[in-house]
Amino acid sequence: MHESENCSHNCRECGSDCAERREPQSFLEEPNAGTHVKKVIGIVSGKGGVGKSLVTSLLASAMQKKGYRCAILDADITGPSIPRMFGIRKKAVSNETGILPAETKDGMKIMSVNLLLEHDTDPVVWRGPLIAGTVKQFWTDVCWGDVDYMFVDMPPGTGDVPLTVFQSLPVDGIVVVTSPQELVGMIVGKAVKMAEMLHIPVIGIVENMAYFECPSCHEKHFIFGESHVKQSAAEYEIGMTAQIPVEPRLASVCDSGCIADFEAGWLSGLAEGIEAGDGKK
Repeated sequence: MHESENCSHNCRECGSDCAERREPQSFLEEPNAGTHVKKVIGIVSGKGGVGKSLVTSLLASAMQKKGYRCAILDADITGPSIPRMFGIRKKAVSNETGILPAETKDGMKIMSVNLLLEHDTDPVVWRGPLIAGTVKQFWTDVCWGDVDYMFVDMPPGTGDVPLTVFQSLPVDGIVVVTSPQELVGMIVGKAVKMAEMLHIPVIGIVENMAYFECPSCHEKHFIFGESHVKQSAAEYEIGMTAQIPVEPRLASVCDSGCIADFEAGWLSGLAEGIEAGDGKK
């Protein structure tokens, strides 16, 4: 089939299977003018409730404490929790250049849909394309400025929003968050394989709620089942793993908006790997 005389040369929006089709097409979106982001790290999970936002916050805080300029793009539009974890109450504002992200007390930049809603408890009852478009606007319309590491807190699963992030943002790698249940291991495989299909490196796997350590005898109790993180990492040839125990203090600091003040070494090895460039494309 020869190229039509009416060809617009826009293969991205064309369904014709012509010989002149120009592949591959890049769907990457340009960031807001004046925005310079060196690394974009996606935090993903195959299912909800495994602590993805917690891992995002802890990793971003760890890198900020190392002296890097960090940011969090909260792509979990229907379940945003990042602003509350950092104690951010003020709403986002805009000027002639775009939307200005909120900042934590230590200078980390954050954008979330909760910073745009009148009330934090207002539900976001939107269809998939509108949600995906909003995430894209958080990249194109927000004045992020100079950022060394941007962490993207993605919604669970392999649907519209993760696909939009993977295709529209220059993602350098992802961190997969899981929990000890055996069923979750299968779901982790779906997230890892999606990343592989889109040629996104998997930097590491974090197993949340991995164990409970007795404060008296320091014996570890695997109350949610035996750990599977090592097996998953070996199966998918992922070099770095980390475990976060069941820690009551975490719930307290998240509810009080003090996650940035929490000192935990559980993710230090993963943070060092990100700093060293492991998983770089």
